[in-house]
Amino acid sequence: MLRAFWLVALLGAGCATTGEGDPRDPLEPMNRAIYRFNEVADEWVAIPVASAYRNVLHVEIRDRVRNFFANLADPWIGINNVLQGKFFEGFEDGMRFVFNSTLGLFGLHDVASDMGIEKHDEDFGQTLGRWGLPDGPYIVLPILSSSSVRDTVGWGVDVFTGDPVGYFRPIAVRNSAYALRLVNRRSELLDASRILEQAALDKYVFQRDAYLQRRRNLIYDGHPPREPREPEEPPEKEPAKEPAKEPAKEPAKAQ
Repeated sequence: MLRAFWLVALLGAGCATTGEGDPRDPLEPMNRAIYRFNEVADEWVAIPVASAYRNVLHVEIRDRVRNFFANLADPWIGINNVLQGKFFEGFEDGMRFVFNSTLGLFGLHDVASDMGIEKHDEDFGQTLGRWGLPDGPYIVLPILSSSSVRDTVGWGVDVFTGDPVGYFRPIAVRNSAYALRLVNRRSELLDASRILEQAALDKYVFQRDAYLQRRRNLIYDGHPPREPREPEEPPEKEPAKEPAKEPAKEPAKAQ
């Protein structure tokens, strides 16, 4: 249903532009409409559920839930590191999964981090960006929020190929795992969303710029190249002033 809604909205606003708006966001009118929809859904559904979840479950339990799903993500993170040519990081991701799945009791405990094996954050959208595919227009997806054309393609590959939760069976277990992961993530962002409410004059612009900057940093592992500056237009030359004319001299009077 959400996928169909996004496609209809995209087709309906495919030619919409914002005139002098941000060139990275040519679909801003459509994006703002979806952003408002997401805010209503977040306020009436996601925040109450996440708040109740955080109030009921102790932080230690919530941490174990986060560790479990983070461990499941490590093999796909490792594959993306290898696809980006970062073979040692890919090896680290594989070792994290082995140690956490065994010594860490199916990933409930992050023993790999205690052993000094770094946790990475890679996905297929970053892999595409690493190989030179540009972001494309910024878009806001229903429920899923900020994205870009490239990252939406990458997200589809992540979900339908690289996410082990998608292979859970029976279907009821899979859907319950999806819901638990989503609620746990939203509970971790409750404080951040309150800060956003207080700090941003235009939350849409703030979130868009923060997302695009973060994705750029992730693609280049925190060391993005400098963006080329737009050439400054030379100042307009003032028209040359005509030399002042000397007053005409009266003809000399005959004596």
